[in-house]
Amino acid sequence: MVDRQIRQRGVRDEKVLKVMEELPRHHFIPHESRAMAYMDEPVPLGLGQTISQPYIVALMTEKLDLKPEHEVLEIGYGCGYQTAILARLCRRVYSIEVLEELAQRGRENVGRQGITNVEFHIGNGRQGWPDAGKFDRILIAAVTEEVPPALIEQLKDGGKMVLPVDDQGSQSLLLLEKKGREIIRNFVCYCRFVRLVHK
Repeated sequence: MVDRQIRQRGVRDEKVLKVMEELPRHHFIPHESRAMAYMDEPVPLGLGQTISQPYIVALMTEKLDLKPEHEVLEIGYGCGYQTAILARLCRRVYSIEVLEELAQRGRENVGRQGITNVEFHIGNGRQGWPDAGKFDRILIAAVTEEVPPALIEQLKDGGKMVLPVDDQGSQSLLLLEKKGREIIRNFVCYCRFVRLVHK
């Protein structure tokens, strides 16, 4: 998976590649879909949700440029696969999921990997996690029409956010960088994500 789907498509961050080589992706996927675990496509999780294809997971993680001291906010943790990758690359992950059944599954999946540096919350990802302060990095794993203002507010100065945005039916993966009052938007690639669910 890593060699054929990720390295060959240009992901170069060796830390990201190593984590994805070591983390068993099939442990995060429902039994009925496990035959698809290492395919280069999204995999259904039930409840209308999916786990992104491996390349997109790797690309989003690489674009965050994670450091060991970083604290990361993740919106839409789903099955917990992306969460586990982030947790192995930074100090602490704060993960939010709105769907309670999926949230429980995701927490259990991450726990089975022996990962302890993740805080989980069930709630509206558009509001972020204001009680946790500001974050070095933010990852949104579902598409929205605009960048939620609360998440921009919770991003530290100098911080980065990666997310898919829908512009009149065309989805683009963006990398945002916060420089004082300015938000610098960088196009990464076209993409296809499920909608950001909110209460």
